[in-house]
Amino acid sequence: MAPPSHCHTINGGAPRNGAIAVETPATLLLDADEFRRLGHQVVDFIADYYAGLGDYPVHPSVTPGFLRCQLPTDAPSRPEPEAFAAALRDVRDLILPGMTHWQSPRHFTHFPASSSTVGALGEALAAGINVVPFTWAASPAATELEMVVVDWLGRALNFPESLLFAGGGGGTILGTSCEAILCALVAARDRKLAEIGGRRIGDLVVYCSDQTHFAFRKAARIAGILRDHCREIPTYRDDMFALSPTALQAAMQADVDAGLVPLFLCATVGTTQTTAVDPVRELCAVAARHGGVWVHVDAAYAGSALVCPEFRDVIAGAEAVDSLSMNAHKWLLANNDCCAMWVRSSSALVAALGTEQEYILKDSAAEGHDVVDYKDWGTTLTRRFRALKVWLVLRCYGVEGLREHVRSHVRMAAAFEAMVRGDARFEVVAPRRFALVCFRLRSPERLGGEKAANELNRKLLEEVNAASSGPYMSSAMVGSVYMLRCAIGSTLTEERHVREAWNVVQVQATSILCKRG
Repeated sequence: MAPPSHCHTINGGAPRNGAIAVETPATLLLDADEFRRLGHQVVDFIADYYAGLGDYPVHPSVTPGFLRCQLPTDAPSRPEPEAFAAALRDVRDLILPGMTHWQSPRHFTHFPASSSTVGALGEALAAGINVVPFTWAASPAATELEMVVVDWLGRALNFPESLLFAGGGGGTILGTSCEAILCALVAARDRKLAEIGGRRIGDLVVYCSDQTHFAFRKAARIAGILRDHCREIPTYRDDMFALSPTALQAAMQADVDAGLVPLFLCATVGTTQTTAVDPVRELCAVAARHGGVWVHVDAAYAGSALVCPEFRDVIAGAEAVDSLSMNAHKWLLANNDCCAMWVRSSSALVAALGTEQEYILKDSAAEGHDVVDYKDWGTTLTRRFRALKVWLVLRCYGVEGLREHVRSHVRMAAAFEAMVRGDARFEVVAPRRFALVCFRLRSPERLGGEKAANELNRKLLEEVNAASSGPYMSSAMVGSVYMLRCAIGSTLTEERHVREAWNVVQVQATSILCKRG
């Protein structure tokens, strides 16, 4: 809508310095009838988008600058007639054709950014209510709903009681795993420096495997850890690329012997490249020998699978971790962004991230109560009401509904894996644990060598992704082996999409091998 504007005087007098003030009646900016009219347009637009997603190439064939050259250099000074409808047309005609369509049923590149009707509408509801729940007083219901939701979700994932509010721990909902890792790392840093003295920050050392997401190394830099004090411990195919407790013990002991201070271990359940699972219980035992090293488990992708009892062995030993995070937006239908983090000791978080509360943030109703102020649990003060959409998803789909959602993708991944194994030209490179299949085309004997095999598979991925009606996949380089990744997780993916994807892979492989003679 185009809100009317007209000249008016300030305080009943003449305009100051000849300036003309523009009045936009506040009621028209949130007019209920206009919101309803435009809201219907948006809902219809999104519904049409989902209905037609199969017609879009998953990844666009565009070059940098393609959109910027189609849009005006400056924003309009006045809204055009029916500006909202015109903008939606530009979204349809200019923006969508240049998008990578993460919700496409043929998107197998990244771990899913799962979407659902309830998740999307929960986002809309939170945006419409638009509260800022940084303290209990700022929005009591939002704070308490978040506390309820993280306990609901933690129980659904079978986390130990020690990580829940009900067991003395607690959780919060952040934007991403990157935030969660940074918050845990800062809490660990401050706790350790309080013990050994702030001047020794240069002695702190953090640990991960060479499969750990780069978000951890970024967080370590932000937290003030020296770049060469981030230990990336090599993993091996024979260990399914999991972090070795023996190798971790050796690395920590070497640092202790050198006068350094082991601080933090980031273990992963479901690594990005191959979904490797680090042995949590054994790693926690190693960390405990070295002055209570903080153990964080990054379960960004695979944490969702824990809703299914058959996967819960991968988190064995979680009762000993200090913190754990998972992205409900990846596989639990919660829509971006939604990372849940749990801690065993909320006091460590609050001590590191808390602020002295301004008088304006105080509320007499909270006096004498041990309330949660979520501004002290994360890096930001302004925060979104993410708990609302998670609550809606849990209520409307239920734990059993979420289990079936995850299991359906696991079944499709198992079917794709069977197709790969059924073609002697291919091999599965890493064991499939969840819904990711890592595979490659074997290099013909006459070509030989790992380098030739890697080049062959690079070409294969390029041709697969170039197929107009084909899937969109990604690659990984692990242990000098280049492999293709087929990550199944889009809400709209069906078995036929998986079969069609494999057919494209086979056709392109045949073509490449024929050309090579």
